[in-house]
This record gives sequence, C-alpha cells and structure tokens, in this order.
Amino acid sequence: MFTALFGSVESGLIYAIMALGVYLSFRILDFPDLTVDGSFVTGAAVSAVLIVNGVNPFVATLVALLVGFLAGCITGVLHTKGNINPLLSGILMMIALYSINLRIMGKSNVPLLQEETVFTQLLDWWSKLGIDTGLEKLFISIGLEGYVPKTWSVVITMLIIILVIKFALDYFLKTELGLAIRAVGDNQNMITSFSANTDMLKIVGLGLSNALVAFSGAFIAQYNGFSDVGMGIGMIIIGLASVIIGEALVGTKTIIRATVAVIIGAIIYRLIVAMALRVNFFETGDMKLITACIVIGALVIPQMVDKQKDKRKKSLRRKRGNDIASARANI
Repeated sequence: MFTALFGSVESGLIYAIMALGVYLSFRILDFPDLTVDGSFVTGAAVSAVLIVNGVNPFVATLVALLVGFLAGCITGVLHTKGNINPLLSGILMMIALYSINLRIMGKSNVPLLQEETVFTQLLDWWSKLGIDTGLEKLFISIGLEGYVPKTWSVVITMLIIILVIKFALDYFLKTELGLAIRAVGDNQNMITSFSANTDMLKIVGLGLSNALVAFSGAFIAQYNGFSDVGMGIGMIIIGLASVIIGEALVGTKTIIRATVAVIIGAIIYRLIVAMALRVNFFETGDMKLITACIVIGALVIPQMVDKQKDKRKKSLRRKRGNDIASARANI
C-alpha cells in the first residue's frame, strides 16, 4: 500500500508540470487547447529518440521542452493568423502531431529500459553522495524499516523541479509580459485598446503552455521506460482534473495560491486513481472512466455545496426577518 501511494506521489509530481501547462492555457489565456494530447507525446518521443541515439538525457529533455514550445506556437498561429476557432486549431494540431510523433519515433513505441535516463543518472549521483544510506537510517530510526522507497530520488528531484517551475511561473505572470498575457485571457478587448499585440501574446502563452506539457511528457517517458504514440490520449482531461480538484480544495485568490492548487490537485488525482484501482471492482482499462468520474465529481460537488450554503443563508435571513417581525408585533 505504501509503495503504491509513494508511486502515485512520484507520478503526480511529474504530471503536475503538465497540469501547470493546462492551467496556463485554460485558466490564464481562457483558451481550450487540445494540442496537449499531441504535444505531451511529442515531448516523450523527442526525448526518447535522442536518448536512444546517445544524447545526454538532460539535453534530450530540454530539447523536448523547446519542441513543445514550437508546437504550441503553431497552434497559436493557426488561431491568430489563420482565424481558426480556438478549439478547432487545437484539434488540428493534435491530429497533425500524431503523424509527426510517428515520424519522430519511426515506430509506435520506443523502449528506454536499457538506456540511461535522467532518473537513473540522478539515482547514481544521490548514491555517490551517500544520501540514500542516510535516508535508510532515518526511516529505521522512526520505526519504518523496510519502507524506504527505492525511487525516493525521483520524488526529491521532481519536487525540486516542480518548485522551480512553480516559482518561475509565478514570477513570469507578474512581469509586464505575464500581466499582458493574463489580460488577454481576462478581457481581450481592453488589452487591444492599449495597442497591445494580442496575437503575439496568445502565441507566446500557448507556446509556454505546451512547452511545460512536452517537458512533462519527456519525464514520463523516462519514468515509465518507454515512449508510445498513444500515451497522450485523454491527457487534457487529466490536466483539467488536476486543475479543478486543486482549485476546489485550495482556491484561486492569487496566482501563487492557484499554482500550488494545481500541483496539489495533480498529486491528489493520482492518489485517487491509485486507490480506485486497488478496489477489485475496477480494472486497469477503467482508468478513463475513473478520470471522467473524478472530473464530474470535482465539477458537480462544489456546485452542490454552494447551493446548500445559499439555502442556509436564505433560511437564516427568513428566520431573522420572522424574529424581527414578531418582535415588532409584541411592541
């Protein structure tokens, strides 16, 4: 049980990078970008092919990020310069990326089990530093002998990476360019009246969004040990589920709080899926059904809670009104 939950935290931290990309397009830009399903695989495909061909895993992962940025920019160009509907431009790019990803990989699946990845190299580095021995002693001292995760370096590494991305994104969205991108999502007509280049802002915003998505895809490919052309199917729903769950639990009053919410939402989503799959009723093939149920619950439950709150407020107002009326009558 502990191993399964720990694995969910690992994958949740990696998927949190993708969820931040989805947050950037859906919440900040208010752009329903379905390119995510394709750019996620593009990041995985590019990193996998480069690693197989002897390129350093860190360099391969950064190249995947840049390719994802390019894919997002093309979606932005289709929408802004081609005057194509936002939803349709994302769908067109997603379809195009399916063939492009096959071209990149040369086949439908590229295995990485025998290759050096970011995670295998990091594990070697942490071991040389002796941190793994220290962690094992710590777990034994608190009575958790035998519970030392074999891939704890993945969690530490991804936690550092996700925090760097989170703080960088928080800072960027408070810069002049970041504020302009936020303004495009909030009120495009207003920002246009200030002679801002809204087309370029949308292109940059979508590029950054898909760069994060492809970055996550590269890590997932190395984490799972393979890149597959179908691994991006439904990725946009996973991203939205993470955003919605996080917003429902943490809130979105500030950008800093919103990005924290997305990260927490991604981890909780993976934990919910892991626990659901441990129930005998569900099978591995029910993953999409579980995801759909989680999203529906995250959307419907907050509305039901709000309605209950409104009813309570109305009943309190009525009670106060009746008390005041009775008091006046007694006078």
